[in-house]
Amino acid sequence: MGAPEHTPSPGPDGAAARPPRVVAFGGGHGLAAALAAWRRITPELTAVVTVADDGGSSGRIRREMPVLPPGDLRMALAALAGDGEDTRQLAALLQHRLGGTGVLAGHSVGNLVLTGLTEMHGGDTVRALDDVCRLLDACGRVLPMAAVPLDLVAQVESADPDDPVRTRTIRGQSAIAATPGRVRHIIVSPPDPPVDQAVLDAIATADVVSLGPGSWYTSVLPHLLVPRLRAALAASSARVVVVLNLEPQPGETDGFSPEEHLTVLQSHLRGVALHTVIADEESVVDRCGLLSAVRGCGAELVLAPVAEDGGVPRHDPARLAGALREALGTRQGMEKRERVSQPHVPDPVRGGDEGNAAHGAG
Repeated sequence: MGAPEHTPSPGPDGAAARPPRVVAFGGGHGLAAALAAWRRITPELTAVVTVADDGGSSGRIRREMPVLPPGDLRMALAALAGDGEDTRQLAALLQHRLGGTGVLAGHSVGNLVLTGLTEMHGGDTVRALDDVCRLLDACGRVLPMAAVPLDLVAQVESADPDDPVRTRTIRGQSAIAATPGRVRHIIVSPPDPPVDQAVLDAIATADVVSLGPGSWYTSVLPHLLVPRLRAALAASSARVVVVLNLEPQPGETDGFSPEEHLTVLQSHLRGVALHTVIADEESVVDRCGLLSAVRGCGAELVLAPVAEDGGVPRHDPARLAGALREALGTRQGMEKRERVSQPHVPDPVRGGDEGNAAHGAG
């Protein structure tokens, strides 16, 4: 991963400016990609993680124990682990999935550790997460988006034109991910879950809030569906940065262009300001269309090469960190907006991104 690169830069008066306080929302591999980039910029980093996973090891645990599903939380912890040899080995252990065929088969060690610590602390997930952060010498903090497990309920439109039931109501993140068709609408249950005060405090003091990349309907948008989170974001003075996926996700966003992803996001903002949108320059076919959509949101567009080389559908942490630094430097925005307002014919769209595996946390 390499050592973090968050040496403060001099401020206007020559003194070292403090690193920005960043809150990153998401889950699974998409959030891990964002955290791998943000940790190169700042140690003042808080991950606010989805708690709606109901598949794999996390699903088994939430059905058997009165705890939050730990898989996405575990992945965020591993992404923030310190760079020492011991902490990296511990992070690898937490990510290790047990083999065999017995009752423990398929469980991640970290899921069991988090569950055990939460039970030891009388159900206090935040205290358990803080304990693991200390053990990992983590670059930041990991918090759950809600204090209770959430269920996702989606309206999914069938991809089969001969299907007599064109739209179905699908409950549960794992079922939504496995249902063919396109998600048209999603809600969280319960509709107004409690949120830990630590999350609200982090948002209130943040300089930057980031969303994406990741599964749009099941990893990114759910944060905006929790009333207390959305209200805190609407009241915040933080700069809101969105990182678009490198490609559509089968089932959730089949055929979506980058501007369609943005349109769906905008319909869920409801009072939350959007300031900067980051997109991979090789993944955007219609640059004029995306620029128009971004400006329609009152935001600025940063186009940059942020994908890994070789057509791999993943964000490169160092490249994404560079684009995020550029986003933080575009508060006035005029120079950047002028640079992207004259689009040229782009390369073909490249396939894949972390959103396609955002809930492999288990």
